[in-house]
Amino acid sequence: MISKISYNQLGGADHGWLQAKHHFSFASYHNPKRMHFGPMRVINDDIVAPHKGFAAHPHDNMEIITYVRKGAITHKDDMGNEGRTKAGDVQVMSAGTGVVHSEFNLEDEETILYQIWMFPNKKNVKPRWDAKEFPKEPVTDKLKALVTGFNDPDSDSLKIYQDTTIFAGRMNKGTVIKQKIEQQAYVLCSYGKLCLNDTELSRGDGAEIVNLQEISITAQEDCEVLLIDLPKY
Repeated sequence: MISKISYNQLGGADHGWLQAKHHFSFASYHNPKRMHFGPMRVINDDIVAPHKGFAAHPHDNMEIITYVRKGAITHKDDMGNEGRTKAGDVQVMSAGTGVVHSEFNLEDEETILYQIWMFPNKKNVKPRWDAKEFPKEPVTDKLKALVTGFNDPDSDSLKIYQDTTIFAGRMNKGTVIKQKIEQQAYVLCSYGKLCLNDTELSRGDGAEIVNLQEISITAQEDCEVLLIDLPKY
């Protein structure tokens, strides 16, 4: 079954420097029907104004994944890590026993990103941060695995403490990809327009996929898709 979550159904907040849309309850947005999907607690669709950002703040026992769609975000934490992640690339942070970090858009243009939070399958780990660049060419036959669990043998992906795989890819109009679903999945349309079987998604839309072993992803326009395969809770 595919359940579409339209962009105009999402919660949201206008902070001036930050335009945020929330797929799940977050901050002042509370919807008891939208608390989590499996271990995934947060998907925020954020637009961050130039030279603005999130000042230093703490996290613990959460896996935090940032997928940058436009511009770049600069991370700095109390472990001594600092890095700039640009469009099409990913950073991950295992908050574990506790970490303080900041994220700023130091660019002269707005930054657009997805921030995804997962409950970990292992608590109180040593905090860690990592980032990686990925190929930007449109995919033709399969999505790229960007993030996987530590138990996954894929050596090209970033790792988190959860049995989750985050796939992504830019697709040219007319491209069709058959995607296997190992557990259940959440799909995001970053831009453009696509079809999941017969369900159409446009920029900002999401979809929950349950009880399906495979789906067909068809690019109705040039588009970008993220697919998060994750456990059932």
